[in-house]
Amino acid sequence: MPSGVAGPADAAGSVDATGPAVPAGPAGAFVTPGARAPDRSGGDVPGAPGHRSPQVPAPARGQVPAPARAPRSSRPVRAAKGEPHAPRRLPQRHSVRGQILDALRNALVCGELTAGEVYSAPALAERFGVSATPVREAMQQLACEGAVEVVPNRGFRVARRTTRDLAELAEIRELIELPAMLELSRTLPPERWNELRPLAADTVAAAARGDRVGYAESDRAFHHALLSLTGNRQLALLGDDLHRRAQGPLDCGGLVRSADLIADAAEHAVLLDALAAQDLAVVEQLVREHISGARRSA
Repeated sequence: MPSGVAGPADAAGSVDATGPAVPAGPAGAFVTPGARAPDRSGGDVPGAPGHRSPQVPAPARGQVPAPARAPRSSRPVRAAKGEPHAPRRLPQRHSVRGQILDALRNALVCGELTAGEVYSAPALAERFGVSATPVREAMQQLACEGAVEVVPNRGFRVARRTTRDLAELAEIRELIELPAMLELSRTLPPERWNELRPLAADTVAAAARGDRVGYAESDRAFHHALLSLTGNRQLALLGDDLHRRAQGPLDCGGLVRSADLIADAAEHAVLLDALAAQDLAVVEQLVREHISGARRSA
């Protein structure tokens, strides 16, 4: 072995890289000059007479000795405190369910799904070219909104909505929207109402095209923006739910005329003018007439 290169030490000896290593003892162990060779009597062998083991302090009375630490490589890797876990890929089913939900809502507004008829999830899934699972999930959401009813072992029945149902929904909307509009008209700067004029224009454009689906969505967006000005998110969400419950085919059948849609859409701009002018009497009259008149466009 070249000079200056340390060789392996025996059980009790040490390695000194400053001098050449020479063999010592019949076992072939290597020691450096000046190092103590193994005792032939076995004094340096653990357990043999004369062997001095390293002194380890004994644990205090009543203290449990600490367990031996596992090698670092064998410990499980854990995320540090506060460190986010690796992102998980969400199932694509959720986006499909959202698309199916929108498609079913549009079908209800257009009257493609008939009131009182039962539709099975597999049949609708074949129609949309998807599996039955996202269709069932979307229909369950519509059931929570009151648009359909669950029929065990058959599917979902499109809920029958009568003129009385619409009148009751309009009454609830009036109870929550009218006080909000009056309060906003008193406190909101007039120029803030101009922010909602593009949404009002969208409703007019959809009504002029005779686009019932587009009108329903733009009308909901307009009223959502109105209620959002209060800063009460739950109020805006409640308004959305009531608006959706009022959409869909009537039990008596038939669709709303385009002239009725245009008349309802035109009231949005007039309402914004009254709100900006802080004319509370006109605001109250317009809100009552608009919400009750909106039953025609549901």
